[in-house]
Amino acid sequence: MNKRKKAWKIVGLILFSFFFFLAGVFHFIEAQGFAKMVPAFIPLREELVYITGIIEFILSVLLLIPKTREKTGIITAVYLVLVFPANIYAAIKGIPAPGQEDANQLLLWIRLLFQPLLIWWVLAVSKIEKNHRFY
Repeated sequence: MNKRKKAWKIVGLILFSFFFFLAGVFHFIEAQGFAKMVPAFIPLREELVYITGIIEFILSVLLLIPKTREKTGIITAVYLVLVFPANIYAAIKGIPAPGQEDANQLLLWIRLLFQPLLIWWVLAVSKIEKNHRFY
């Protein structure tokens, strides 16, 4: 891997981890908004939001550790697949994004396109090349 590609990969990893950590923080700041995105038949919705926030904290940190990075990248991708139905539910029901008062229906559906991008992103930056300490 050339130096430029390695540098971009490191930047991408740090940015993903940073934004994923911030998403976890936002789960605590806007817990009620996130809870609305969870179907009503699921119990303890707000508590589930707090748990997912903690999961995002943990995953964001583990991504930065070389020994846990690759497995954590896969776990993070699976996690993103598992929470995707909440975004679909919000789009179908017209539930505004956490922290928003109004729901822009078009933006709710466009937001769904970003989940596969996030999955690709975490898998791309978490794959460790052979014979590299950090990458």
